[in-house]
Amino acid sequence: MKNKIVFFDIDGTLLDDQKRIPASTKLAIKELQERQVPIAIATGRAPFMFHYLLEELKINGFVSFNGQYVCYENQSIYENPLEEKFLHELVLRSKEHDHPMVFLNTETGRTTHNSHPYVQKSMDDLKLVHPEHDPEFYRGRSIYQALLYCEKGEKETLYRNMYNDFNFIRWHQYSMDVLPKRGSKAIGIGKMIAHLGYHQEDVIAFGDGLNDLEMLEFAGTGIAMGNGKKAAKQSADFVTRAVDDDGILHGLRKIGLIK
Repeated sequence: MKNKIVFFDIDGTLLDDQKRIPASTKLAIKELQERQVPIAIATGRAPFMFHYLLEELKINGFVSFNGQYVCYENQSIYENPLEEKFLHELVLRSKEHDHPMVFLNTETGRTTHNSHPYVQKSMDDLKLVHPEHDPEFYRGRSIYQALLYCEKGEKETLYRNMYNDFNFIRWHQYSMDVLPKRGSKAIGIGKMIAHLGYHQEDVIAFGDGLNDLEMLEFAGTGIAMGNGKKAAKQSADFVTRAVDDDGILHGLRKIGLIK
């Protein structure tokens, strides 16, 4: 199978529940590289959260912040930060309800609360540290993604109904990603393949979460992980095994990219 490019989500796809890369995944990626198949990451994470993965797996391209910042060989291809005036309105409303926020740029993250159990839990689950406190961090900077902390229910609906300039995607029991309304991994992937000279039908994408739906639908071949959300499986062309059951290796073999 020639002229293909493969995009991998991180959490629940490249990484298992313990945030480890399965040995079979490492072998599969190595074989792709030996076959000179281009590989990139497509994640909701900020770049500073996965530099170690790029180095360990020798990957030189990524779509980050769910499509808002795209980079290939250390060259920025596409940037789509949140508009500060709309973000400011959201910050004011979140303060009214005492809902923490985290602001993310390419280098770091800062939070509106000095210490909050919801933020701590989500960061613990990612094996990251609680961001430092700086409630004004979003002013005068390019913020590519924010995290809004509230549980499912009435308050979540309030935000979704009130802010037409944002897309809210739940990624954690306590947190939602805040993205530009038309932002998605699919758009970011489109920017990268246009830069590299590939076409939509050349794209193979692996994902598991709600932020992967557009990517899996956009890809010429969308592959959902066996551990993925129901909606991800419905958006994919087929479902491979779970991440900790050789899911990447099995999926790549099934489509004939590796032996």
